[in-house]
Amino acid sequence: MTTNESTNAPATKEELQRVVEEKTAQAEAAESEPVVNPSPAKKRAPAKKAAAKKAPAKKAPAKKAAAAALADGGDAEPAAPRTAKRTTKKATAAGERTPAGRTAADTAAVPTEEVVAEQGGTAAPVVAPAPIAEPGSPAGAPAGQPEAPEPDPAAPSTPQAPEEAAPEPAPQPAPQPASEEQAGGPVTGEAVPDDVSADDLRAVVEGWSRDPHRVLGAHPAAGGWVVRTLRPDAVSVAVVDQDDTRYEARQIHGSGVFEAALPQEPGDYRVEVGYLDGQGGRDTYVVDDPYRWLPTLGEVDQYLIGEGRHEKLWQVLGAHVRRYDTPRGPVEGVSFAVWAPNAQGVKVTGDFDYWEARAYPMRQLGSIGVWELYVPGVQVGTRYRFHVLGADGVWREKADPMAFATEVPPANASVVVESTHEWNDDAWLADRARGNWHERPMSVYEVHLGSWRQGLSYRELAEQLVDYAVGAGFTHLEFLPVAEHPFGGSWGYQVTSYYAPTSRFGSPDDFRYLVDRAHQAGLGIIVDWVPAHFPKDAWALGRFDGTALYEHADPRRGEQPDWGTFVFNFGRTEVRNFLVANALFWCQEFHVDGLRVDAVASMLYLDYSREEGEWIPNVHGGRENLEAVSFLQEVNATVYREVPGVVTIAEESTAWPGVTRPTHLGGLGFGFKWNMGWMHDSLSYVQRQPVYRSYHHNQLTFSMMYAYSENYVLPISHDEVVYGKGSLLRKMPGDRWQQLANVRSYLAYMWAHPGKQLLFMGSEFAQDAEWAESRSLDWWHLDDPAHRGVLQLVTDLNARYRESPALWSLDVDPSGFRWIDANDASGNVLSFLRHGRDGGSQEQTLAVVCNFSGQPHHGYRIGLPHGGRWREVLNTDAEGYGGSGVGNYGGVDAVEESWHGQPYSATLSAPPLGTVWLLHEG
Repeated sequence: MTTNESTNAPATKEELQRVVEEKTAQAEAAESEPVVNPSPAKKRAPAKKAAAKKAPAKKAPAKKAAAAALADGGDAEPAAPRTAKRTTKKATAAGERTPAGRTAADTAAVPTEEVVAEQGGTAAPVVAPAPIAEPGSPAGAPAGQPEAPEPDPAAPSTPQAPEEAAPEPAPQPAPQPASEEQAGGPVTGEAVPDDVSADDLRAVVEGWSRDPHRVLGAHPAAGGWVVRTLRPDAVSVAVVDQDDTRYEARQIHGSGVFEAALPQEPGDYRVEVGYLDGQGGRDTYVVDDPYRWLPTLGEVDQYLIGEGRHEKLWQVLGAHVRRYDTPRGPVEGVSFAVWAPNAQGVKVTGDFDYWEARAYPMRQLGSIGVWELYVPGVQVGTRYRFHVLGADGVWREKADPMAFATEVPPANASVVVESTHEWNDDAWLADRARGNWHERPMSVYEVHLGSWRQGLSYRELAEQLVDYAVGAGFTHLEFLPVAEHPFGGSWGYQVTSYYAPTSRFGSPDDFRYLVDRAHQAGLGIIVDWVPAHFPKDAWALGRFDGTALYEHADPRRGEQPDWGTFVFNFGRTEVRNFLVANALFWCQEFHVDGLRVDAVASMLYLDYSREEGEWIPNVHGGRENLEAVSFLQEVNATVYREVPGVVTIAEESTAWPGVTRPTHLGGLGFGFKWNMGWMHDSLSYVQRQPVYRSYHHNQLTFSMMYAYSENYVLPISHDEVVYGKGSLLRKMPGDRWQQLANVRSYLAYMWAHPGKQLLFMGSEFAQDAEWAESRSLDWWHLDDPAHRGVLQLVTDLNARYRESPALWSLDVDPSGFRWIDANDASGNVLSFLRHGRDGGSQEQTLAVVCNFSGQPHHGYRIGLPHGGRWREVLNTDAEGYGGSGVGNYGGVDAVEESWHGQPYSATLSAPPLGTVWLLHEG
């Protein structure tokens, strides 16, 4: 150990040189054969050998010779980068570096081969010589360039041609950065050494430089300053300084790097670029230089991303329109930022460079793995993608994981957008913030936007769908996933762009308009959210930087066999951050009122749909996915803390305890859970012929054994009316009249059962055909009075429900329910009471009698808690609904005769396949 090492002082250049030479000699002795196409884990070794053999003093001549040869289009041998910038204190000696995006604990838990494979580019790139420091230290030297990869196969060979110069935008003030410090703006006074090598130039033009800003832009040089710019296919370049002085640039690399010498530090300069016009002339454009701008992510942003705690991640990653005031006038452009910690290089390309992927390499910001570039002149509506050089040396074209808009599928480029929507739902948001939705009415209409009425846009749905749902009396709309997805047949459950509403129906602002219009009409909006898995499309999240980045690396945890998809790595902090921020994004940016989380069971259990040997137990040997549990607790706690009044709903089909228990009590923290047990049992019961129902009476009564174990939603969802299961109408036995009567009676039973209601579109008018996403609902059914009667019943159910606190105020309190008679299996009758409060001291009691037999029961006596008049507020057998008209002439009178353990009783007529609601009026 040297003296410097023992005292923790920075190593001297001579000591570093000696250590490198020793390591080089050891490597040469151990490995005499050259490495061909080495893996990312070994790419540093050849570069270090070259650096060790060349003295630093010889770099400048080598650079000049290489630059001259390259300017003539030759293939000069690239000079090696500086040794000092390719050595890491202690890490090199010990052979240990923590990869980007991992904590020390993460690294310790990963096999050595995986750690080594991810070691590319972890140290923070800085632009000035600095002492050797630990990876990720702000004082550390930049990570060395990787070994030169093969050219990007995605880059086209056609020449680049610029668009016409855009008009100057109107002056606007610079936006506030997302962090506590000022982020973005032109670089001034930057102290960068003038020792750029041919390797540095090659790395920039081929896209595998981790810090192209160290080469490009304005830098001090001997006798003044230089400005370098990357302009492929340009035939002339000049730098125009703030005072309009022109400085001609010479080409120093055949792929378009130009350098202009200036006697002093440039001010607010621009670049004048000339291109051949194809007709023997030349077109000249004055453009801004992307490489003179500071990062648009501040240090606070970078720290929070590294910690996985940036809850407004969408404000710093992705594509953002940014405007700055400069001495030469306002500058408008777009900042691009993407997380790819194991990438060896990233380029952004799009309409602004004719998809050439040659002009805009991005820089890596420190050890957090974020790549960033501000490109002046890019405008709203521009399409773009990232070209990512993976840790495996393979170039990939990738859509932006944080894209806020996309092309219409099957096209998949990301699109730059900027919201201009002005919200008008303050009154709704204020009322929503009161929360306590378990004590408020919730009647949800579930909708697949593409097939409710095909061909409608978000704005057309804002009028037609909202008016229809309001007219039917629903309190909420729930949309099957609206996040962008490539395959319509997935109904949106295989998401590729988690931050972009699908472009099939319009722009993100069009979707905002739909939500806003619903809120103004008194409707809440719930969206299905899919954090459990994502598809394997090559251009999307999978293997994003050549490694298992978003997904778990082990297929026994990282793949979902049922759906052929990847499973998120819930144990990785950055992935959790991506998803938690996404939940907040929908609630804050689009004002949605709830998130229904899909496939929660598949997240909770490691052996979900897996055979023995196809899954890995947790650290305790169990089958519970502890990382997913922690993630769900985090997302629920964060949403409820940050967005008052928003609810989260779990689609969870197992007996996992505490799904809706608060996180501080050890629960998952959801507001509600779908009652899948009630749904399957009750549907199984009503599908049977009435003569057999008496043998399965317990299928209706069993739900009350656990009705208060969670906060439940009763769903008749899309999953129950597709894939051969038949529509709700077709599930019912008998002829058409009996089928319709069964539907009406079942819906009234459902609305009276403890829990909130959810009904999939088409069921509200008893659509006959099974649902298919490729066609509209069968609206022609409404020409039939019998089907119109079902819709009228649902409308009346919602109206009676909203005005009856007995049906919702004590939904999660056992005191709100009491059986009258749960044991009349032979008569196929259920009868029960619902109790509630109207917000004050006034109590309300509703009696419900459900006759699922095919015959009416006249003179049917039931016990009641109060004497006096009980008004018939609903009868599903009313002639107006298409029923036979068996009823009770508006109500019954309870007399003081004990029955069913109650002090009073009344006799009534229970209609065939009918449900009756009786409200006590005294």
